[in-house]
Formats: sequence, C-alpha cells, structure tokens
Amino acid sequence: MDPILTMAKTAYDALADKKGEDIKVIDLSEITVIADYFVITNGTSDAQITALVDSVEEKMEKAGYTLNMKEGQDSSAWILMDYGDVIVHIFNRENREFYNLERIWSDGKEVTDQLKEL
Repeated sequence: MDPILTMAKTAYDALADKKGEDIKVIDLSEITVIADYFVITNGTSDAQITALVDSVEEKMEKAGYTLNMKEGQDSSAWILMDYGDVIVHIFNRENREFYNLERIWSDGKEVTDQLKEL
C-alpha cells in the first residue's frame, strides 16, 4: 500500500475507534499541493471531539508520524491536525455542515470505502 495512504488509514482508524461520525477520506493528490489526503469527521459533543483528537495523536505518533501543526485546540468547533501529506479535520456537527469541506474539495476522489476494506 502507498505509504501516504497508510498514514490516512491510520488517522481513519483512530477516528473510527472513537466513533467519529461520517468519516470521509478524500484524495487530493491530483488537484492540490496542500496535502494528498483530507480526513474529515465530526463529533457529537466536546468530550467526543477531545477523544477523537487524542486518539489521532496517539495512533499517529505510535505509527511514527509527526504532527506538524494543530489549530483550534482551544475550541471544539474545528480542529485541524496537519501531518504533512495528510490533514485531519475534526468538527462539531454545526461547523462541519457550515464549512462543508466535502463540497469545496469535490474535485478530489473519495477513497473512504477503499480504506474500510484494508
């Protein structure tokens, strides 16, 4: 498996372990240099959002991936975790609907179902 897709899978699994809602993985490698993959989810409460962030940090670090930057940690509206080639977005439900990254980046290819099978 592609090592960057493996990184995205690690983030996906971390979010799935804590029951992130409607997790989406979008391949952006053909359309931008920002990142190869966005991993997007939302939580249902501040406590769950904190658990999602903690799970991603723990599993990514354990797998040897370095967190370059984290924004929004003082809020549970939108937390962005930048791992270079993979960027994880964790929202509360309201802000996920408002910002609708899936629509903004709809030129990307959703690969969520492929990751579920790996």
